[in-house]
Amino acid sequence: MKREIPLYTLDGVRDADVSTHPFTTEDGLGLSLLRFHRGESQDVVLLIPGLTQSSDMFIMPEHRNLVSYLLDNGYGDVWSLDSRLSNRHPYNHGMHRYTLDDVAHWDSAEAVRTVRKAIGPDRRLHVISHCLGAVSFLMGLFGGVIDGVTSVVANSVGLTPTLSTYSAAKIAVEPDLLEYVAGFEYFDPNWGNAPRFTRAWLLSKAISVLHRECDVAACHVLSHLWGAGWPAMYRHENLLEVTHRRLGDLCGGTGMNYYRHVRKMYLAGRAVKFDPKDERHEELPNDYLGNAAMVDVPILLTTGDTNKVFGDSNEICYRKLEKIAPGRHEFRILPGYGHLDPFIGEHADMDVFPHLLDFIKRQAG
Repeated sequence: MKREIPLYTLDGVRDADVSTHPFTTEDGLGLSLLRFHRGESQDVVLLIPGLTQSSDMFIMPEHRNLVSYLLDNGYGDVWSLDSRLSNRHPYNHGMHRYTLDDVAHWDSAEAVRTVRKAIGPDRRLHVISHCLGAVSFLMGLFGGVIDGVTSVVANSVGLTPTLSTYSAAKIAVEPDLLEYVAGFEYFDPNWGNAPRFTRAWLLSKAISVLHRECDVAACHVLSHLWGAGWPAMYRHENLLEVTHRRLGDLCGGTGMNYYRHVRKMYLAGRAVKFDPKDERHEELPNDYLGNAAMVDVPILLTTGDTNKVFGDSNEICYRKLEKIAPGRHEFRILPGYGHLDPFIGEHADMDVFPHLLDFIKRQAG
């Protein structure tokens, strides 16, 4: 596979000291945070990508990225988490039974503690999160295992995942079908680059037959994996062509079990624990909205107006939170955007990032 942009490049962020901060979860996984430091700031920002993505979605060199935008606007200390959901780690390239409870309880909570050890207790910590990274972080926050956070931005989906009928049908059958019948241990948008006539290559080709909107196999697989659209995760016109061609690098493989947890939440109408009998997570609530009135951290819920992955999830979440704690949280629609392009879109720095910055500034007082 010929790459126009190197895998895991840091070239998108200039004039900042970059350091890696590893940490270990309670269940024994080695995870990491990237720190981009340009100068001391009373306000620190932690970025959290979604499932199959990584810190790379925030530091893309082909256009002005979110890390550079924050650094240029006076936020001189920006961190990015690569949890077990991240494609920078190998944990999704194999069969597993991880859940979003694991991410909330062990990854997100330990990441915040790691950042706090570095920055101290007195600086304000703001979080910008996306997709299942947002869901799992809010689960940890509303579940009482995360504290010391000043504000949170959650893009596309929060604590009330909703799906289209087509997406709900897929998520009902495909995890078990692919694992137990077809024998796939994980799903990877890069299967179009697999050796010819292997099972992975054939499956990618079959999916591409249903997606004639472009000629990028990874784009087709991603649209099949998440949402209901041609394409589903973004609007083509919002992406540079080089970004479109490297979607397989920006969005890697994923294990099937996260889909099962999302399916359970969709059926429940809110974020719930995957297995209430799991003693490892007994301090987490079965219903993550149960103690919402006690969470005083302001949250900005954002979504593109053409979100074909989680639809109106964040509008529903906002309405529920507004009933519980009127005036505490905010909701904003991003015109002309979908699910992922608010971060990887060519003009996100002009269309989207100012909304996030405005919210953080107001929470910082």
